[in-house]
Amino acid sequence: MSMQTPYKGLSFLSSLSSSIMASIAASLIAASLCCTPAHAQTAPDLTKMPWMNKSLAPDERANMVLGQLTLDEKIQMVHGAGWGVLREGAPIPAGSNFGAGYMVGIPRLGIPGIDLADSAVGIRMAAYQSRYATLLPSTLGAASSWDPESAQLYGQVIGRELRQQGFNMTIGGGVNITREPRNGRNFEYAGEDPILAGTMTGNLEKGVFSQHVMNDIKHYAMNDQETGRNVVNVLLDKKAMRESDLLAFEVSIGIADPSAVMCSYNLVNGDHSCENDYLLNQLLKKDFKFKGWVVSDWSGTHSTVKAALNGLDQDMPGDDNFFSEPLKKAVQEGQVPTARLDDMVHRILRSMFAAGVIDQPPVRTVVDPFRGRDDAQHIAEESIVLLKNTGGILPLKTSTPSIALIGSHADVGVLSGGGSAQVDSPGGNAANPRPGGSHWNEVIYFPSSPLKNIQAKSPTATVTYADGTDTAAAAKLAKSSTVALVFVNQPMSEGHDAASLALPGDQNALVEAVAAANPNTIVVLESGGPVSMPWIQHVKGVVEMWYPGIGGAQALANILFGDVNPSGKLPVTFAKDDAQLPHPVVPGLEGVSPAASAHDHHVKAFDLTYTEGAKVGYKWFEATNKEPLFPFGFGLSYTTYAYSGLTVDDAQRTVHFTVRNTGSREGTEIAQVYVALPGAANESYQRLSAWQRVKLAPGESKDVTLTLHPLSLTIFDTASNAWQLLPGDYKVMAGPSSSDTPLKATLHVHP
Repeated sequence: MSMQTPYKGLSFLSSLSSSIMASIAASLIAASLCCTPAHAQTAPDLTKMPWMNKSLAPDERANMVLGQLTLDEKIQMVHGAGWGVLREGAPIPAGSNFGAGYMVGIPRLGIPGIDLADSAVGIRMAAYQSRYATLLPSTLGAASSWDPESAQLYGQVIGRELRQQGFNMTIGGGVNITREPRNGRNFEYAGEDPILAGTMTGNLEKGVFSQHVMNDIKHYAMNDQETGRNVVNVLLDKKAMRESDLLAFEVSIGIADPSAVMCSYNLVNGDHSCENDYLLNQLLKKDFKFKGWVVSDWSGTHSTVKAALNGLDQDMPGDDNFFSEPLKKAVQEGQVPTARLDDMVHRILRSMFAAGVIDQPPVRTVVDPFRGRDDAQHIAEESIVLLKNTGGILPLKTSTPSIALIGSHADVGVLSGGGSAQVDSPGGNAANPRPGGSHWNEVIYFPSSPLKNIQAKSPTATVTYADGTDTAAAAKLAKSSTVALVFVNQPMSEGHDAASLALPGDQNALVEAVAAANPNTIVVLESGGPVSMPWIQHVKGVVEMWYPGIGGAQALANILFGDVNPSGKLPVTFAKDDAQLPHPVVPGLEGVSPAASAHDHHVKAFDLTYTEGAKVGYKWFEATNKEPLFPFGFGLSYTTYAYSGLTVDDAQRTVHFTVRNTGSREGTEIAQVYVALPGAANESYQRLSAWQRVKLAPGESKDVTLTLHPLSLTIFDTASNAWQLLPGDYKVMAGPSSSDTPLKATLHVHP
């Protein structure tokens, strides 16, 4: 979910008018009345309602309810009840759980309201009612695990905490690929490859759904940057879209079977995404066979009749009044057929029944922070990527005499991502504690201290911290220490993009100064996406821990000292600098402050032609013969692996090979398979097709058999509007990364 007028935290409560405070009080009273004996006596008898028969199919139950609804009740279900707590001064809807949005239910028919919560990496705004929410690693970090099971665990954490807090729907599920590496929301997504991103996000949302919480996939579609997100018109042909951004949606929707798909702010080929007939009707509902409903991003609706006819089913947050009285009038006058309104409502109802939010409504209870922290730590340990390890500087020895920690508030916490994905830090911002919830665009650190966890791992070492603001003092500390750990950061948030891949501020100079003072310098990155590293040749180690979540410092310490062998691999390519990218400057950002770019105060409407087409990330680098800083799929381990014996089964379209641990430590290798299509495809790049995490003891070998993803073998044929498998020879490659595939074989596809 996104916002045009962001919620600014809890500090405004003291200045609210008496009428608004009365509204809040009325909401709380209404919520409390639902559980009183008096209310129970007047509640409808659900046992007499045939649609409450759990043995019936969701669509059948939805049709039964639909037949009982009045026109006003149908209209009530296709729009939200307003901004609520998200916008200062907005009324709080009665019955709302103080989340991101609320649809009023139909109590007389036993249909509850829909309480939606921002929950990309954990539940937002928990501080509102002194609730606790687990901060998970960024979803980009989680994608570095390449582990669908871990992704499902991620979703299960979010789903169970949503239920415990009283919500019945998430609005996470971001699957926009990393077409623009400086996008402020990349940390909410799952990388640059559509099949990897779709698989990881689909499994995450499958995990949410397993907790009887409605799930969603967003931001549909081509919402690949924040700059000018409300006015940019993305121009890309259907073939390129289907083989890149839309492929990620197709894969994720196929896995998650989501309750809803959230359409985005931007335009695609001339039409806003939330009223785009091709995206919503032709592709999503017809070709993808999507059964759920399309919900607008917040204030992403731009019309009544056009939006309704072109596939939008629900307007959020609803106070723009497109789908309230204007839609009712349009139905009454025949501009929008009654059958179309019924379809909108049916899609919502069937999704509620399918998810179990009617049969098994949320029961508020206390969130278990320890279980959440343990799950977050496990995910982080699979997500951290070791990028450089010259001379085996890592893992650190517990007998190391002295360790310097420098920068990025490593004494108190770890960085988190901002915007509508911002989770409230328990106890307040660890770097700047104060009462209340998180403030929009404030850089928030969570109380998971690298300093304390490193001290615990090396109790005999002298571990000293310097904040890095004084470069000379930091270099002096580094020079007097055995090892120097420099923590650098890249705060990212919804609302603006980074102007450059360069680390902000004077952090590059800090790294250079520390590296000059101590040859045993290791850089720890806390970033929302790829960054450039002009100092890479001057340091011995680089560890990418992304935004690692509430268990981040524990996970990092386990990696640094070798209690956990790193296994994460990059889901995005790291360019050497901005000049290597398809668009060296973020489109629309020329001469504009990044901080103001998203909400269009200084950005005029513009067309954005993605000249790279489907060649996103590693495909672009391969097609243009550019060597990146770190390639897609790259990640080091404290052990080594060897690949051998690749064979291909043409009939089954499977591959078989062996991976052996040639080192002295147990480890997990992420074995990757890529394919290059026949010459008739006219492609100059390879495609990720399959992968598997392979856990191996020292000296152990395992045979791996993988099925090539069918969509990785096909091109999209616009004439037939279908995926096409070309006859010919497909080059199949296997290895540890996109740039290192020692095994080669051929898949033969006959006409």
